[in-house]
Amino acid sequence: MTRVGTAPAPVRAGAPARAVRLPRRRGVELALIVLAVLLPVYGYCAVGLATRGAVPPGAVGYGAGLGVLALVAHGAVRLRAPYADPVLLPIGVLLNGLGLVLIYRLDLGTPGDRAAPAQLVWSTLGVALFIVVVLLLRDHRLLQRYTYVCVAAALALLTLPIFFPAVNGARLWVRIAGFSIQPGEFAKVLLVVFFAAYLAANRNALAYAGRRVGRLQLPTGRVLGPILTVWLVSVGVLVLERDLGTSLLFFALFVVLLYVATGRTGWIAVGLLLASLGAVAVGRLEPHVHGRIQDWLHPFASIEAGQGPDQLAQSLFAFAAGGVLGTGLGHGHSFLIGFAVKSDFILATAGEELGLAGLCALFLLYALLVERGFRAGLALREPFGRLLAVGLASLVALQVFVIAGGVTGLIPLTGMAMPFLAQGGSSVVTNWAIVALLIRVSDAARRQYDGRTAP
Repeated sequence: MTRVGTAPAPVRAGAPARAVRLPRRRGVELALIVLAVLLPVYGYCAVGLATRGAVPPGAVGYGAGLGVLALVAHGAVRLRAPYADPVLLPIGVLLNGLGLVLIYRLDLGTPGDRAAPAQLVWSTLGVALFIVVVLLLRDHRLLQRYTYVCVAAALALLTLPIFFPAVNGARLWVRIAGFSIQPGEFAKVLLVVFFAAYLAANRNALAYAGRRVGRLQLPTGRVLGPILTVWLVSVGVLVLERDLGTSLLFFALFVVLLYVATGRTGWIAVGLLLASLGAVAVGRLEPHVHGRIQDWLHPFASIEAGQGPDQLAQSLFAFAAGGVLGTGLGHGHSFLIGFAVKSDFILATAGEELGLAGLCALFLLYALLVERGFRAGLALREPFGRLLAVGLASLVALQVFVIAGGVTGLIPLTGMAMPFLAQGGSSVVTNWAIVALLIRVSDAARRQYDGRTAP
């Protein structure tokens, strides 16, 4: 509002518009991080009080360790990515902290199999990788220079488990001298980088070149051939390894990015058709996958046969026992699910002890993480960053859907890890790398609208 008797300053014709000065919002991020640390510490104490009647002796050390890791990560963002989205890092801290609480709670029900200490070490390595990426990767566009290095490394990582023994019917792990990793987790991020870089470079040819079949514009074989070959090789390797979940994940990711790059909705229809045909073929020909489908169709068959409930049935019982508000941390019996309770079925523990309300809160956190990734990508003017952010956010969204759908009986169960929550060192490290890249992209997206930085 102008003062009475004075006129606003005249605007010269043709003068450039004043750049928008955007707030950095690092204080908001710090406040959210404090809350994200306090909530898991409260959960850790609640588990101890429920199971042993006292606050666990390591509560102070757990809270201090998680707080220090979060503050160091915040310092790296404040130093190198001051315009980044202030919500991404706190969500990662909160989900990781809640995962440690749930694993610790399950350790109390399985005293012979403690996983929380190892998961804490892997979480520390994941935050360290996050800090390295934020500090050293000054511009996400540098990843475009290593497009074919990324795809070569991804295919090598996917192939490696073939030469190691299968575990629980699938070849997913590389085990050497008691140490194990899941190379496919790291290959996910590398393939996202490759898909984003290749589609960004050839998006016009993919959208407008080639032959038209009905309403679908087919690209030329020279353009579509390399990326289709990489996708077929990666899915073929995963089929040999009996990793149905990751195969489905890569296929869906490929279709999503192809649609975002071209804007052609016909690719969604083609993707659904091919996915249906592939699912029918693999479900009939592969015994391991066929068994998963039969368990999904008849989750209580083992009970009717007098053999007791299997893992999926126990998971459904856990969700039912939780009700709306849950039994409370430390008061559930989801550890009866068996060997995969800390990995594939950890969501059942959350459903039983936190209830429907707690599950909704978890899904909202994942939804917010995905939405912020989409927002950062769509705000960018250059195609590679847009596809990279959308691909990484879609990776998280697809994993959550596949895992949550499997343990609740919506779709056949697949062996994958719930992002940040489930036991799995390779998974938690990879998820921290995803958050770091989204931090970098969101920083670039907001910088292009700030007058103090170059667009």
